[in-house]
Amino acid sequence: MNSWVPDVLGDHFERRTIPLESDSEGEVVATLVRYRPAPRVRLAKPVAGGADVLYVHGWSDYFFQTQLAEFWHNAGARFFALDLRKYGRSLRPHQTPGDIADLAAYDEEMEIALEIMSEGEPQRRPLILMGHSTGGLILSLWADRHPGRVAALVLNSPWLEFQARGAGRAALAPLVGMQARLEPHASLPNVDFGFYTRSISSTMDGEWTYNLDWRPIRGFAVHPGWLNAVLAGHARIATGLSIDAPVLILLSAHSAVLPRWTPDMMRADSVLVVDDIAVRAVRLAPIVTVARLDGALHDVFLSAADVRADAYTQVIRWLRAYLPSR
Repeated sequence: MNSWVPDVLGDHFERRTIPLESDSEGEVVATLVRYRPAPRVRLAKPVAGGADVLYVHGWSDYFFQTQLAEFWHNAGARFFALDLRKYGRSLRPHQTPGDIADLAAYDEEMEIALEIMSEGEPQRRPLILMGHSTGGLILSLWADRHPGRVAALVLNSPWLEFQARGAGRAALAPLVGMQARLEPHASLPNVDFGFYTRSISSTMDGEWTYNLDWRPIRGFAVHPGWLNAVLAGHARIATGLSIDAPVLILLSAHSAVLPRWTPDMMRADSVLVVDDIAVRAVRLAPIVTVARLDGALHDVFLSAADVRADAYTQVIRWLRAYLPSR
């Protein structure tokens, strides 16, 4: 197992490469990132004191949200983020970006990451999972398959349903499934017009600076094998899960999923139909809280400063109510 080394995010961030089982494209790795600022004396018991947070990014994405790490540290948790195989720090030149045939295959890096997080600990800390978009889908399914492992689940605009809704997914799934078996890496039409990138990237109308190779303007090319895995995940969500931990869903109050740019995309989710996600959210667990934030982008924590502040307030309030005390 590789050791911790300085990360591209700079001071207080370190990364560790996780070797995984090779696949048809050869070497496969994941990458665990941790935030380790200098210790400080706390005057009050923090709301997430003693917990570990593991963050998982979305499609065509990777972890770069340093403010999010600082938030969890200030809340008293140890913060970690996982760049899944074939994303971000884990992507290798010979690989198809984001390629996966079954979302359950991510169990491999999840388990290794959790083992690394517990190194040197006398007992496992309470685990808070946090996922964005496709990462929210992956973590929801993981938590359902692994009862008793998660203390709380925080989902930031989780991709819980296909944009064409259940009927569109049901019609499309057999065709995608057949193509996934015959040509899993064939190219599918790219429906990402780059509008979401325009709303967040400092090279355009946004305020955030990140690696455009790891998070391309119009996203990664979509392939049948990957899409088939996602649609299967959506179908499983539609049947209802039984996650045995409280779940917080953070969503924009509005969607702006359109084929042309509009200024509304600076204050709305331009990727998902958030009303459909809210409907699916209540099928995840017995205890689900849905917070709708006016002006939020697809990644709530990349929204304008006032919206981010509201989102962090919602998380703190929810943790006080639902995070089991030690």
